[in-house]
Amino acid sequence: MDDDMMMNCKEPEQQMQRLRAIMHRLRAPGGCPWDAEQTHESLISNLIEEAYECVDAIRSGDVVHMREELGDLLLQVVFHAELASERGDFAFDDIAAAISDKLVHRHPHVYGDSTVNSTDAVLAQWDAIKRAEKGDQHQPYLHGVGKGLPALLRAAKLQKKAAKVGFDWPDQAGVMAKLREEIDELEAEWETGAEVAVVEELGDVFFSLVNLARCRGLDPEVVMAQANRKFENRFHAMEEALRHQGIALNAATLEQMEQAWQEAKRLE
Repeated sequence: MDDDMMMNCKEPEQQMQRLRAIMHRLRAPGGCPWDAEQTHESLISNLIEEAYECVDAIRSGDVVHMREELGDLLLQVVFHAELASERGDFAFDDIAAAISDKLVHRHPHVYGDSTVNSTDAVLAQWDAIKRAEKGDQHQPYLHGVGKGLPALLRAAKLQKKAAKVGFDWPDQAGVMAKLREEIDELEAEWETGAEVAVVEELGDVFFSLVNLARCRGLDPEVVMAQANRKFENRFHAMEEALRHQGIALNAATLEQMEQAWQEAKRLE
C-alpha cells in the first residue's frame, strides 16, 4: 500500500501506520514547511504543553476531549520518532520494542517465575528491577528520582521513594507538627528580610504541604489543580458580579472586589 492509500485508509488496525505515513509526508519535500523545520529541541515545549492538556482533559472527565488530547500527545511521539528515523538514530518500531521489552522484564510475576501478592510487592519488585537495569544499586538511593518533573510532582515522588525504606512520618500528627514548625520558621525569617532564608523556608513549607497531602493519600498536583479551578471560577463570578453593578474589574476597589468575592463563595 503506497503512502497516499495509507493516508486515506480507515481500517482501525491500520490507523497507527496511517499516522506515521502522514507524519512522514509532512516532513518530506513538498510537505509542510513548519513540520520540516522542527527539531527534537524545538518540539520540547509542544511535548510539555500537550502532556498537560492531556492531564486536564482526563481530570475534566470529558472522554471526547480526552481522546483528542491523547491523540495530540501521541503525535508528539510519532514526530520525534520520525525525526530520529531521518537521522538513523532509531525508528518508531524501536520505541515500541523497547517499551514492550521493558514491560515484560519488569513484570516477572506475569511473564516469569516471580510471585507477588500485593500492589506494594509489585512496586517494590519494579523498583528493584529498575535500579538493577540502570546500574543504580551503588548510587545514592534517591539518584535520578523524578528528574525533569515540575517541582511539586518531584517532591511527591522523592517522598514516596523515601517512604519505601521507612523514612516517613508514622502518622498525620507528625506531619502537621512539622508543617507548623516550618511556618513558624518562615514567619521568623520573613521579619528579618533575608531573602535567601525566606526562599529556603518557603520551600520547606511547600515540601511539608506535599507531605501532608501524601499522608492523606492525595496527589498534591490534583489538590493544587482543584484549588486553581476554584480560584478561577470564583474570580470569574466576582468579575461578573462587579459587571452587573456597572463596575469594571480594573476600576473596582479592593473592598468592592472582596464583597463580590464573598458573594461568589456564598452562591457556590
